[in-house]
Amino acid sequence: MRFLRLLWGNLMRRKMRTALTLLSIFIAFLLFGILCIIKEGFSAGVTMAGADRLIVRHKVSLIMLLPVAYERRIAGIAGVDAAMHWTWFNGIYQDEPKNFFGSFPVEPERFLDMHPEYVLSDAHRKAWESTRTGAVVGKTLVERFGWKVGDRVPLKSPIWPRKGDGAWEFDIVGVYEGAKKGTDTSGFFFRYDYFDEARAEGQGMVGWYVVRVSDPNRTTEVAALIDAEFANSPFETKAEPEGAFAQSFIEQIGSIGTILLAILSAVFFTILLVAGNTMAQAVRERTAELGVLKALGFTNERVLGLVLAESALLACVGGIAGLGVAWVMTLGGSPVPSILPVFFLPVRYLAIGGGLVLGLGVLAGILPALAAMRLQIAVALRRHA
Repeated sequence: MRFLRLLWGNLMRRKMRTALTLLSIFIAFLLFGILCIIKEGFSAGVTMAGADRLIVRHKVSLIMLLPVAYERRIAGIAGVDAAMHWTWFNGIYQDEPKNFFGSFPVEPERFLDMHPEYVLSDAHRKAWESTRTGAVVGKTLVERFGWKVGDRVPLKSPIWPRKGDGAWEFDIVGVYEGAKKGTDTSGFFFRYDYFDEARAEGQGMVGWYVVRVSDPNRTTEVAALIDAEFANSPFETKAEPEGAFAQSFIEQIGSIGTILLAILSAVFFTILLVAGNTMAQAVRERTAELGVLKALGFTNERVLGLVLAESALLACVGGIAGLGVAWVMTLGGSPVPSILPVFFLPVRYLAIGGGLVLGLGVLAGILPALAAMRLQIAVALRRHA
């Protein structure tokens, strides 16, 4: 710490060069933070997937329906602890296509039992179970539209028209929160019995099933038993772990991890060259001063440490600022809740970013630092003369 003023003074000798280098590092780590936020948003379903849960859908495609009668048969298969169904509703608010969000008819009691990550108060739970047109809404969605408990919300669905071609109307009876930070709280859940009775077509059909197995180590075995139960039927199934099901959606737009790695590799390589060039120029400009320091008794190792510390300080100021701004951006919620309902920067990515900051500082300064360490006093003073 006693050399901090010396280090900062050296960086401030060329204020414009240092400012531009800091800006480059700042932008690189801001981009790192934003890409990590996006990756977390897309992969939240994989992260939050239950290890003991299976998704059972139509073998041909997710958009094809399954009979609601399958629920009882699935629940009777060896190794199955519970089963419940979901159906994609695709609700649109105020007839604006941009106002769509995830909305699903479910059976309240079974839904809440199957998904403990959704936290609903006892009062709201009872209200949902006793109100036929009741719906529970995630905290994020409530904040997005300014809803509150007691509001009546009209929705349109391009998939499921209501009998009489009128708008679907729901009474908000509860607001749920997430048990963990990464839980999606942008959903809209309402009662299946109300939906099935009022829809114009498709009665007795559902989208897919969520199945909880008794032993998470037997998920593959239970999945095979479920598929065998409905083999050669008009509605054959495909059962898979919930995490694999969520991952399949992500892979439709490509490998987020590969895209992230490719972009960041290019950015950090460029920033490494920029920061390394800055440190190399700084050392060349101070050749005589380094010679004087050595003449005054500074060891080669101390000179090496000073140059590396200067490089690390440069990287830390720019990098930590970039990560900090990326984190602050998440405090206001998602700017595109319909696409990225989960919008936050996990601590693990902040830790990785911190490691990259230190790595950048060391790599950018190592060659100039070695050159300064090997510099001979006579050679340094002769260059100055």
